[in-house]
Amino acid sequence: MELTIFWLATAVTSVVTLLPLWQNPAWWVRGLDFPRLQFISVIGVLSLLALWRLDFDHVASWSLLLLNLSYLAYHLWWILPYTPLYPKEVKNDTQPPAHRTLTLLNANVLATNHHADSLLSLVKQHQPDILVTLESNLWWQEQLSSLAADYPYQIQCPLENLYGMHVYSRLPLTDKKICYLVEDDVPSMHCLITLKSGDQVRAHFLHPAPPSPTENDESAPRDAELLAVGKRVAECELPVIVAGDLNDVAWSPTTRLFRKISGLLDPRIGRGMFNTFNAQHIFIRWPLDHLFHSHHFRLVGIKRLSLKGSDHFSLFTSLSLHLQQDNGRAQLHANDADKNLAEQKMAQENVSKKEVPVPK
Repeated sequence: MELTIFWLATAVTSVVTLLPLWQNPAWWVRGLDFPRLQFISVIGVLSLLALWRLDFDHVASWSLLLLNLSYLAYHLWWILPYTPLYPKEVKNDTQPPAHRTLTLLNANVLATNHHADSLLSLVKQHQPDILVTLESNLWWQEQLSSLAADYPYQIQCPLENLYGMHVYSRLPLTDKKICYLVEDDVPSMHCLITLKSGDQVRAHFLHPAPPSPTENDESAPRDAELLAVGKRVAECELPVIVAGDLNDVAWSPTTRLFRKISGLLDPRIGRGMFNTFNAQHIFIRWPLDHLFHSHHFRLVGIKRLSLKGSDHFSLFTSLSLHLQQDNGRAQLHANDADKNLAEQKMAQENVSKKEVPVPK
């Protein structure tokens, strides 16, 4: 009887492990890319219980245990880069030059959240050069109007559909554009940032819709937007950052493909997961908020901040610009199959890299 129960449990671990190998973009398939840490916990407990309860004089017991241990190793492979056990992709900078430092606070505020004072407090405490808000509507725009004195450079797109976005900057923003790359009601923002040193940084702020039963039935629109931006920035010689709530986990096949296509680096690799969602449930968390950057930067610091009333933690990242230096190297590289897959995903949503603005 116990062996039967363990085999039924193993059938479940088999489904959640093997189903994501299917390249189907349906939300109920792609959603299994997210909770790998939770799967590791469940499979680990199941394996320990099997060691305790099963009779290993039988081949069936060994088969069950080895199967679950293989699943455990597979899930660990995906998340290992986001632990201190893995080599850092981006070098540290302990003495950053102030005039070439860029700090950014990425905050998904939750549209129904009315604790604007909490976000204003975070801004006052951490003094980011740039604040990016997601899910910010007209109410949030009005509440954050007091930032205008210190953050005179702004891009505003208040929406009531959970995809409003705002950018507030101390640093000059030029060639500002709001685009709807894939979906008519899901914006993205693109601009040039001028640092105190006079150096310019190209920035793309994104918040594509997630694959879910309440949003998009498939991940295809999200994937196409990320890859179109990735292909565009791959051609850029200027320093680049791409940030926002990408509604995808750092270790998913799509985000890995984005990193391969774009050539951008992930400062979390070798440091930690920095799980930003869900802030309200400790057992259901994964990294949805991101900042990727070109090889021109080193990392000064990255940390997760609590924002009262939101279902996301905010992400504060500090970078320093070091041109013509070895600041780290991308660990993922695109092959022909990756490039073909990216083209197929973009063609499916009728979007190309040419639709992504190139700030002049």
